[in-house]
Amino acid sequence: MKYTLCLMMLSVGCLPAVAAEHLGVYEHGTVVRMHSGDCAAAHHGFISAMGGVPMPTAAEACPEYTLVSDKVVFVIVGRSSNQLIPLADVIDFRLVKGELAVRVDDAKRESRFSIKEMVLRSEWDSVQRHIATQLDAPSQSTDAMLLQGR
Repeated sequence: MKYTLCLMMLSVGCLPAVAAEHLGVYEHGTVVRMHSGDCAAAHHGFISAMGGVPMPTAAEACPEYTLVSDKVVFVIVGRSSNQLIPLADVIDFRLVKGELAVRVDDAKRESRFSIKEMVLRSEWDSVQRHIATQLDAPSQSTDAMLLQGR
């Protein structure tokens, strides 16, 4: 009896973790950049890109976002031009079958985005610092050209 009671207590204690994992716990991230790109390249896989004559499609621009979370930075691409996410907003997202499911402002439905790139946040921060120092510091070649001109 004690064994059954202990087993039941342990299984009940594990249920919330299993249920949360099954439903998909949302992470939080901030959208820091938006760019419009070609929709056709975002949706068709390697096989369709490499095989046969491509089907003619209307040129449509799909939104491409940079989403910064605590550990990972994602570059995601929408499926259509109407999948818009406000910049500088904190959004909820989760990974679902190789895509990013995004919920904006407690919307009833999730929007699915293809993942174009992923990089660790520490590496992304390092690249951003390097770019900022390069833009802030005057280039030495420009200084040398100015000195030679005098």
